[in-house]
Amino acid sequence: MTRSLPTGLPRQGRIIGALMMREIMTRYGREGLGFLWLIGEPLIFCVGVLTMWHFIKPPYEHGIKLGPFVMTGYMSLLLLRHLIGATITALQANSGLLYHARIKPLHIYATRVLLEFAGATCAFIIVYALLLALRQVSLPSDYLLLYCGWLLMLGLGSGLALTFGGLAMMSDLFERLVGFLSYALIPISGAFVMTSFLPPSAQEIYLWIPFPHAVEMIRAAVFGEFVETHYNPAYALLWVLIMNLSGVVLITVASKRIEVD
Repeated sequence: MTRSLPTGLPRQGRIIGALMMREIMTRYGREGLGFLWLIGEPLIFCVGVLTMWHFIKPPYEHGIKLGPFVMTGYMSLLLLRHLIGATITALQANSGLLYHARIKPLHIYATRVLLEFAGATCAFIIVYALLLALRQVSLPSDYLLLYCGWLLMLGLGSGLALTFGGLAMMSDLFERLVGFLSYALIPISGAFVMTSFLPPSAQEIYLWIPFPHAVEMIRAAVFGEFVETHYNPAYALLWVLIMNLSGVVLITVASKRIEVD
């Protein structure tokens, strides 16, 4: 057992790395934009929303500039929804890979989660740089807080994606409901509202939802101390552990049906 741990981790990394290369080639091909489309897709969505809101919204909302408010919220929401969309049928679409003894269901899910996270992160950086060049936003006031908030969003998104993926494998009805559920995330994701916008009586209830904590951490890092934010990293991390553990259990149980077929 003690000897397998150091040798096992690099081997798992090599398997996931190979699957990532295969996924990129399969999904985006060898010609054209290729991997760049992984970045370009969320980038186009975010820039499109920013442009639309620029024409229909005032430049400030509750004393906060519109550009960075939309960027921090919409990129977080895109990460959530892309993780769900990429993983919901990941195992069904790649069941043939399970004939290889070294490839396990969680390798396939980890591959898609890491690819979507890489694409969303690169898109976030590009949009941030554009807004920085347009003087719509300043450099983050707390880089560590920004990284922690973004990684918490990854953890929450991967946990939700794994949970939805496992339930979808167990129930065709649930698989059909995933599209609706991903839209239902919009009002509770914290993407287009901050806790401080809500009346005090609603704030405590709203903060029972884990997603706004990660988004508010990102916004606290971007906006600085002069914008009121509310978050509890420990509470969000607890939900990361609960949802990812639940997702792994569901995937492990549900994948046995596919492995037998």
